[in-house]
Amino acid sequence: MSSMQIAVAGGAEANREEYKAAYAVGRLIAESGAVLICGGLGGVMEAACRGAQEKDGTTIGIISGTGDGNAYLGIVIRTGLGHGRNVLVAQSGDALIAVGGSYGTLSEIAIALKTGCPVFGLSTWKIEGVVPCKTPEEAVNLAVEAARARVAGRKHP
Repeated sequence: MSSMQIAVAGGAEANREEYKAAYAVGRLIAESGAVLICGGLGGVMEAACRGAQEKDGTTIGIISGTGDGNAYLGIVIRTGLGHGRNVLVAQSGDALIAVGGSYGTLSEIAIALKTGCPVFGLSTWKIEGVVPCKTPEEAVNLAVEAARARVAGRKHP
Protein backbone atom coordinates (compact mmCIF):
# COMPACT_ATOMS: atom_id res chain seq x y z
CA MET A 1 0.00 0.00 0.00
CA SER A 2 1.24 3.48 -0.82
CA SER A 3 1.68 5.78 2.14
CA MET A 4 -0.07 9.12 2.15
CA GLN A 5 2.02 12.20 1.55
CA ILE A 6 0.74 15.56 2.69
CA ALA A 7 2.49 18.67 1.44
CA VAL A 8 2.71 21.73 3.68
CA ALA A 9 3.16 25.07 1.94
CA GLY A 10 4.09 28.24 3.78
CA GLY A 11 6.56 31.06 3.95
CA ALA A 12 10.20 30.85 5.02
CA GLU A 13 9.27 33.53 7.55
CA ALA A 14 6.27 33.01 9.80
CA ASN A 15 4.54 35.16 12.35
CA ARG A 16 3.69 33.68 15.74
CA GLU A 17 0.22 32.45 14.72
CA GLU A 18 1.46 30.86 11.49
CA TYR A 19 4.32 29.12 13.33
CA LYS A 20 1.93 27.79 15.98
CA ALA A 21 -0.58 26.56 13.35
CA ALA A 22 2.14 24.93 11.22
CA TYR A 23 3.64 23.21 14.28
CA ALA A 24 0.22 21.74 15.13
CA VAL A 25 -0.30 20.70 11.49
CA GLY A 26 3.01 18.84 11.54
CA ARG A 27 2.19 16.99 14.77
CA LEU A 28 -1.22 15.98 13.44
CA ILE A 29 0.17 14.81 10.11
CA ALA A 30 2.65 12.58 11.96
CA GLU A 31 -0.10 11.23 14.21
CA SER A 32 -2.13 10.32 11.11
CA GLY A 33 0.76 8.23 9.78
CA ALA A 34 1.20 10.39 6.67
CA VAL A 35 4.55 11.63 5.39
CA LEU A 36 5.07 15.40 5.54
CA ILE A 37 6.60 17.04 2.47
CA CYS A 38 7.61 20.68 2.27
CA GLY A 39 10.16 23.08 0.84
CA GLY A 40 12.45 22.34 3.77
CA LEU A 41 13.42 25.87 4.77
CA GLY A 42 12.49 27.98 7.83
CA GLY A 43 9.26 29.55 9.05
CA VAL A 44 6.13 27.52 8.36
CA MET A 45 8.18 24.67 6.86
CA GLU A 46 10.43 24.39 9.92
CA ALA A 47 7.49 24.59 12.34
CA ALA A 48 5.59 21.81 10.56
CA CYS A 49 8.67 19.60 10.43
CA ARG A 50 9.43 20.24 14.09
CA GLY A 51 5.91 19.23 15.07
CA ALA A 52 6.07 16.09 12.95
CA GLN A 53 9.50 15.04 14.20
CA GLU A 54 8.41 15.44 17.82
CA LYS A 55 5.74 12.82 17.05
CA ASP A 56 8.26 10.56 15.25
CA GLY A 57 6.84 11.47 11.85
CA THR A 58 8.66 11.31 8.53
CA THR A 59 9.63 14.69 7.10
CA ILE A 60 10.92 15.35 3.59
CA GLY A 61 12.30 18.69 2.46
CA ILE A 62 12.57 19.46 -1.24
CA ILE A 63 15.19 22.18 -1.00
CA SER A 64 15.42 25.03 -3.49
CA GLY A 65 19.22 25.08 -3.33
CA THR A 66 21.97 22.70 -2.34
CA GLY A 67 22.02 23.24 1.44
CA ASP A 68 20.75 21.13 4.30
CA GLY A 69 17.45 22.89 5.00
CA ASN A 70 15.96 23.08 8.47
CA ALA A 71 17.07 20.97 11.42
CA TYR A 72 13.85 18.92 11.50
CA LEU A 73 14.14 17.20 8.13
CA GLY A 74 14.48 13.44 8.02
CA ILE A 75 15.11 13.39 4.27
CA VAL A 76 16.61 16.22 2.22
CA ILE A 77 16.25 16.43 -1.55
CA ARG A 78 18.60 19.12 -2.88
CA THR A 79 17.30 20.38 -6.22
CA GLY A 80 19.17 23.58 -7.04
CA LEU A 81 15.94 24.63 -8.80
CA GLY A 82 15.17 27.79 -6.83
CA HIS A 83 11.44 28.51 -6.84
CA GLY A 84 11.00 25.80 -9.47
CA ARG A 85 11.09 23.31 -6.62
CA ASN A 86 7.59 24.50 -5.70
CA VAL A 87 6.28 22.32 -8.53
CA LEU A 88 7.91 19.28 -6.93
CA VAL A 89 6.50 20.09 -3.49
CA ALA A 90 2.96 20.58 -4.82
CA GLN A 91 3.10 17.47 -7.00
CA SER A 92 4.50 15.26 -4.24
CA GLY A 93 1.52 15.68 -1.93
CA ASP A 94 -1.68 13.66 -2.08
CA ALA A 95 -3.17 16.78 -0.48
CA LEU A 96 -1.70 20.19 0.34
CA ILE A 97 -2.15 22.33 3.43
CA ALA A 98 -1.29 26.00 2.97
CA VAL A 99 -0.42 28.07 6.03
CA GLY A 100 -0.12 31.83 5.62
CA GLY A 101 0.11 33.84 2.46
CA SER A 102 3.53 34.23 0.91
CA TYR A 103 3.92 34.31 -2.89
CA GLY A 104 5.72 30.96 -2.83
CA THR A 105 2.71 29.53 -1.03
CA LEU A 106 0.49 31.01 -3.73
CA SER A 107 2.50 29.28 -6.45
CA GLU A 108 2.25 25.92 -4.67
CA ILE A 109 -1.50 26.38 -4.23
CA ALA A 110 -1.91 27.21 -7.93
CA ILE A 111 0.12 24.18 -9.06
CA ALA A 112 -1.78 21.84 -6.73
CA LEU A 113 -5.17 23.13 -7.88
CA LYS A 114 -4.17 23.03 -11.56
CA THR A 115 -3.21 19.36 -11.22
CA GLY A 116 -6.19 18.22 -9.16
CA CYS A 117 -4.52 18.05 -5.75
CA PRO A 118 -6.93 19.07 -2.97
CA VAL A 119 -5.85 22.18 -1.04
CA PHE A 120 -6.80 23.15 2.50
CA GLY A 121 -5.90 26.55 3.90
CA LEU A 122 -5.20 28.16 7.25
CA SER A 123 -5.11 31.97 7.06
CA THR A 124 -4.04 31.78 3.44
CA TRP A 125 -5.11 33.04 0.02
CA LYS A 126 -8.86 33.09 -0.59
CA ILE A 127 -8.97 31.37 -3.97
CA GLU A 128 -11.64 29.21 -5.56
CA GLY A 129 -10.70 25.60 -4.88
CA VAL A 130 -8.92 26.24 -1.58
CA VAL A 131 -10.98 24.87 1.31
CA PRO A 132 -10.70 27.37 4.17
CA CYS A 133 -10.15 25.76 7.56
CA LYS A 134 -10.50 27.31 10.99
CA THR A 135 -8.11 25.03 12.88
CA PRO A 136 -5.08 22.82 12.22
CA GLU A 137 -7.21 19.82 13.24
CA GLU A 138 -9.82 20.60 10.60
CA ALA A 139 -7.16 21.13 7.91
CA VAL A 140 -5.34 17.88 8.68
CA ASN A 141 -8.52 15.80 9.04
CA LEU A 142 -9.79 16.99 5.66
CA ALA A 143 -6.36 16.60 4.03
CA VAL A 144 -5.95 13.06 5.34
CA GLU A 145 -9.42 12.12 4.11
CA ALA A 146 -8.66 13.57 0.66
CA ALA A 147 -5.20 11.97 0.56
CA ARG A 148 -6.61 8.54 1.44
CA ALA A 149 -9.07 8.82 -1.42
CA ARG A 150 -6.30 9.81 -3.89
CA VAL A 151 -4.02 6.97 -2.76
CA ALA A 152 -6.89 4.47 -3.03
CA GLY A 153 -7.63 5.76 -6.54
CA ARG A 154 -4.04 5.06 -7.64
CA LYS A 155 -4.02 1.42 -6.58
CA HIS A 156 -3.66 -1.11 -9.36
CA PRO A 157 -4.94 -4.69 -9.05
